[in-house]
Amino acid sequence: MGYFLQLLINGIHNAALYALLAYGYVLIHGITHRTDLSLGALFAFSGQTFILVTAFGWTVLWMTLPLALGFGLTVAVIYVGLGGYAIARLIYTPLETGSRNTVLVATLGLSIFLMELSRLAADTRDYWLPPMLSEPVHLLGSGVDISLTQMQLVNIVVALAVIGTGELVMQRTSAGRIWRAVSDEPFASSMCGIDPQRVRTRAILAACGICAIAGFLAALYYGNISFTTGMIFGLKILFITAAGGLSRPLHAALGAAAVGVVESLWGGYFSVLWRDAAVFSLLVFVLAVRTSNHEAERI
Repeated sequence: MGYFLQLLINGIHNAALYALLAYGYVLIHGITHRTDLSLGALFAFSGQTFILVTAFGWTVLWMTLPLALGFGLTVAVIYVGLGGYAIARLIYTPLETGSRNTVLVATLGLSIFLMELSRLAADTRDYWLPPMLSEPVHLLGSGVDISLTQMQLVNIVVALAVIGTGELVMQRTSAGRIWRAVSDEPFASSMCGIDPQRVRTRAILAACGICAIAGFLAALYYGNISFTTGMIFGLKILFITAAGGLSRPLHAALGAAAVGVVESLWGGYFSVLWRDAAVFSLLVFVLAVRTSNHEAERI
């Protein structure tokens, strides 16, 4: 029982990172209704940029570790901000009236570009951050060996704070009402004086910021993010949000959190080599069930 509880609690940390990515993805898809494969790459790119710049500040500029971490965070935020603006202006603006597949192809190309850029910047090497806040915190008291590290708790708290703030904005402010209006009826919204393009740009920047936060949290906890991480995470989030709903960010985040817990349990009881295959099979099954239910409702 203790082993199961430990796996379940570890899954909450995975769930927090997946929930952040899913929340950011739906912020974009709810507005554009286009499949986007760039957010997973931005997640990995932000984390790896953070690690590379931190390593540069530590080894070359002789900064202290806190200063090097702040330097890496600043540069990564600038790069991700520029990337989000480029996605909004160079991909979605010229392709908004084209086929849905054009955005898919363009964002896939951007993902490959970011992966290669990260690989070349790192000279095809892995750089690691030192362990930070790795002391265990016993959640059920010192007598019960069920714990999370301090960094895992920080990641969970930050993820909950970001998603909670996002939901507060979506439900209680005019920005959220405008987002929902443009998501449902962009033409009617434009007739009421709302600029859908401006709303879309802001949604993309917000989504990129959320994915960047997830990348920073993952980098601080794992210490390293590989070049190919972004593609796997991007595909998982795409399937998760398609199965859980592409119009409600909170629903997508909850679905992603459930998948994170399932992954943790699978890794504890079955072969890790088959974990991704099992998760994708489960998501495909859920998608098939949802599609058949929708078809039945139409009939």
